Amino acid sequence: MQYRTLGDLHVSAVGLGAMPLSIEGHPDEARALATVHAALDAGVTLLDTADSYHLPGGAPGHNELLVARALAAYGGDTSDVLVATKGGRGRPADGSWTVTGTPRHLKAAAEGSLKRLGVEAIGLYQLHKPDPAVPFEESVGALRELLDEGKIRLAGASNTDVEQIRVARGILGDRLVSVQNQYSPEVRDSEAELRLCAELGLAFLPWSPLGGISRSSLDGPSGIEGPSRYGAFHEVATERGVSPQQVCLAWLLARSPTVIPIPGATRPETIQDSAGAADLMLGEEELARLDAAAQD
Repeated sequence: MQYRTLGDLHVSAVGLGAMPLSIEGHPDEARALATVHAALDAGVTLLDTADSYHLPGGAPGHNELLVARALAAYGGDTSDVLVATKGGRGRPADGSWTVTGTPRHLKAAAEGSLKRLGVEAIGLYQLHKPDPAVPFEESVGALRELLDEGKIRLAGASNTDVEQIRVARGILGDRLVSVQNQYSPEVRDSEAELRLCAELGLAFLPWSPLGGISRSSLDGPSGIEGPSRYGAFHEVATERGVSPQQVCLAWLLARSPTVIPIPGATRPETIQDSAGAADLMLGEEELARLDAAAQD
């Protein structure tokens, strides 16, 4: 496993997005725990969760509790594992994703996450999404207060644009360490944010990193969608004797040294395959082919 920098920490170059283990279509607990354990066995040291990763209308924190149980049940050393969680979104019974970014809500959400994860301080706490009804500075100010109180060690922001990243940096300084935006061969709207993260030394955590290669967990069961316009990823995979998903993650890692993709998984074999991307070094010609496919 290769490692990358997140704040003052070194974490695995590929993390695990734990959301699929708790939302619609999630596996039973035994397989979910086995999936997290397989990630740890493969050297993954970044686990991404959120209080809103649960079934519609369910109690907040299902995924956080699952991650905590998986770590407690793991037979090896987990002292270097960073659990990143998020607050500011909800999942009512209709299956929608709400946004609440008031300082009061974020502070209460962080307290709940602390208890569910069973830690004295959350390793990385991220604002899940800016709330258009709340000044962004107020939401980030809540993260600053949580940092000052020692309830979170590092802070990040998700689904943010360039201006918001700069605002958060101005408020949090070096304690802002990550940006988690959607980014994949299929969705490249965050190119400017990726470049800014490289400039500021912030970790960029792409969510749904396999878009165009596999279905997002938000869209239903995962699986190869077919070569389509992203045929180059499948061609390189065949030439290398690996999966298209592994090629996709290796391509993302090559985009910038600040990138740390967090692919989801519902089976041990899936995350083991994803983790292998950290050691898959693509050549210049291969990267050029993949870049061209992703830009078409």
